[in-house]
Amino acid sequence: MLKRLIDVTASAIVLLVTLPFLVAAALAVRFSSPGPILFRQPRVGRNGRVFEILKFRTMRVAQDTTNAITVGRDPRITPVGHFLRQSKIDELPQLVNVLRGDMSLVGPRPEVPHYVALYPDDLRRRILSVRPGITDRASIKYRNEAELLVRQPDPDAYYRSVIMPDKLQIAAHYADRVSVAEDIRVILDTLKAVIRPEPIH
Repeated sequence: MLKRLIDVTASAIVLLVTLPFLVAAALAVRFSSPGPILFRQPRVGRNGRVFEILKFRTMRVAQDTTNAITVGRDPRITPVGHFLRQSKIDELPQLVNVLRGDMSLVGPRPEVPHYVALYPDDLRRRILSVRPGITDRASIKYRNEAELLVRQPDPDAYYRSVIMPDKLQIAAHYADRVSVAEDIRVILDTLKAVIRPEPIH
C-alpha cells in the first residue's frame, strides 16, 4: 500500500512539474512526422494482465511495427525520436500508466506477449507477481541495449539467448525482495544514468 501511495503521489507531482516538457515533446512529435503523438503497444503486466503501454512516438508511422527490438540508429527512428529516446523523455507518458495502476515507478520492465511466452514458468510467476515498472536495475544495466544489439549478427536471437535471461534474473531478484528503500535507490541510480551516461564499451 505504501509503494502504491508513493507511485500515485510521485507520478502526479512529476506530471505537473514536467508539463511544459510534455507539451513541447508532444508538439515536436506532432510536427516532425505524420502520425499520432503517442505510441501504444500491448505489454504483459501484473498477474499476466495485458495493457497498453504509452510512449511518445519516436518512429515513422509507415514503418512502425510491434517489433520489440530496436537496433542502433534504427532508420525507423525520427531525429526528434532519437532525442526523446536518448533523454528518456519518450517514457514520461508511462506516468499515466502508473496512475491507472498498470505500472509502478520501479519494477521489472513489461515485455510484449511473445517474449513473455518464452519465460520459464517459475520466473514468469515470480516476475508477474508485481507491477511492472518504468525503470529497474535491468533498465540501468542495459540502457544502451540498442547499441549493443546492433553489433550482433542476429539481434533477436542475441536478445533471447543472452540479454533476456539476464533481465529475468534481475527482475525475479527484485520481485522476491520488493522494498521502498530499494525503489528509491533504483530511481536515484536511474537519474544518475540519464544525466551522466556511461560510455558504450
